[in-house]
Amino acid sequence: MEEPVSPAQGRRENLAMEMKAATSVTIIGMILDAVLGVIKVIAGTLFHSQALLVDGIHSFSDVASDLVVLAVMKVSRQEPDEDHPYGHQRIETFGTLVLGSILIAVGAALAWENTLRLVHGEADIVPGWPVLVAAGLSVVSKEWIYRYTRRIGKEIRSDLIIANAWHSRTDAFSSVVVLFSTVGAMAGMLWLDVLAAVVIAGIIIHIGWKFTWDSVKELVDTGLSPEDTDMLKDIARQTDGVRNVHELRSRRMGHDILLDIHLVVRPDISVSEGHQIGMQVVGGMRHALENIRDINFHIDAENDEDQPQTSERLPNREEILNVLSRHVGELPSNTRLRLHYLKNKVYLELFFDTAADGDILSADRIREELADYGWFGSVRVWVSGQ
Repeated sequence: MEEPVSPAQGRRENLAMEMKAATSVTIIGMILDAVLGVIKVIAGTLFHSQALLVDGIHSFSDVASDLVVLAVMKVSRQEPDEDHPYGHQRIETFGTLVLGSILIAVGAALAWENTLRLVHGEADIVPGWPVLVAAGLSVVSKEWIYRYTRRIGKEIRSDLIIANAWHSRTDAFSSVVVLFSTVGAMAGMLWLDVLAAVVIAGIIIHIGWKFTWDSVKELVDTGLSPEDTDMLKDIARQTDGVRNVHELRSRRMGHDILLDIHLVVRPDISVSEGHQIGMQVVGGMRHALENIRDINFHIDAENDEDQPQTSERLPNREEILNVLSRHVGELPSNTRLRLHYLKNKVYLELFFDTAADGDILSADRIREELADYGWFGSVRVWVSGQ
């Protein structure tokens, strides 16, 4: 009989598997990028295609991004520790930000250089046919590695790997542009080759900006969309025992979602029942969005958005017992006192056992003795049978 796997052990195993998959697909992509980069740079230089040369530089930027991915994935997939109780996935977000910034810088430099070439009319040599072969090989290869990398990224829930997949696809798009521009240049429109180089640089900038902006939004704790937020609130409101939801905050950490929610329940239920209601809400939300990693729920006895929050200056249990002792005497040892803090008042419930307690305090007497206390709301006395 196999021993059950603990949650911590299961998470370690999952992290190890995800890391192995991410490393494998990234190394395969990096080797492919390096080979294609060499082919395109050489072919672009020898056969007079500025577009293919820029496309080759794009491929080498893919190699650099692959190295970033390998380094970041190794760190971001570490287990949570004392300094990082939620894990290290924000490092993956930062890596995506760096990757996007690299793309923007490379694209901007290439766009500027080739715009100047276009303006100055420096395109005067017809590209050779090997340019078409190199571009066609790039299209097929990069589309394959895009699909493979994207599938792995979704399986291990890694935005960084998915971002790297799209980086590979931009290389395929740019190679398609090279194909058409080369055909046009061979037909006599020599300026098409340089124009294509500018277009490819623009594609690189666009993809880099998307990665960068998405990462910035995550790093500043941008929440879920209004549609997803409303859906989660509806799930909570429809849970038995929930009277209302007056606050739901969300943020992302990598592919995971972290939630904080305030649930309004009946004020007279037990602590354990309130906790159980919260756990039912958690279950419903996890069923709706599987990438929710952590949900912190706060049980409220009243909606403190509609009225002032309960003051921390209200007396605690020990202070209230001392007040009762001064005014009505020591309570019998078996007496249970239940306190409700609502609307900035304290509402008391006293439970007496007639089998053990002698004289039972009346609610009227307690009410009369505590009437002058501003924090006093009401009192109810319960007496059990013999």
